[in-house]
Amino acid sequence: MLPMTLPDHHLTQGERRVRSFHPHWKRLVVPFIALVLIAAATGAALYFIPDFEYVSYARIAVVVIGLILLTIWSFVPYLQWKNTGYVLTTHRFTISTGVLNKSTDEIPITKVNTVSSDQTFPERLLGCGTLTVESAGDRGEIVLKDIPRIQDVRTDLFRLVEDASDGEVDGR
Repeated sequence: MLPMTLPDHHLTQGERRVRSFHPHWKRLVVPFIALVLIAAATGAALYFIPDFEYVSYARIAVVVIGLILLTIWSFVPYLQWKNTGYVLTTHRFTISTGVLNKSTDEIPITKVNTVSSDQTFPERLLGCGTLTVESAGDRGEIVLKDIPRIQDVRTDLFRLVEDASDGEVDGR
């Protein structure tokens, strides 16, 4: 089970977990590149600081700036990715987001009208894409980007919607 998602004790009677997942790992590529570049730049800056009267202050400033940049461009995006979770059960599709504040959206399977997916060519190579779930609820349409194994998720969700419309709510 993923952290910050739907715990088993929150499932209703007869409800079972079908799939739990985070957004695709491709969201971490840019933060990883930022991590490498910031670490390299910080190391180079520390190495090339000339020896002068206030060299220790200059080194502290370089390290502080490096840590601030790492926090903004690497650590925060990682925490956002890690604390975004999707849970598909036989009764609902739950979307949990948030690092300090938690937000949870739930779409009852019985309210889902349409399930569609879009993939660019690079996303097809990576096996991810954008999932669009249209429901009869207040928000109408929810667009979820960077869903891993998009076709499997779409198939599971579509099967659960079909089962719910046939009256087989538990998906068996």
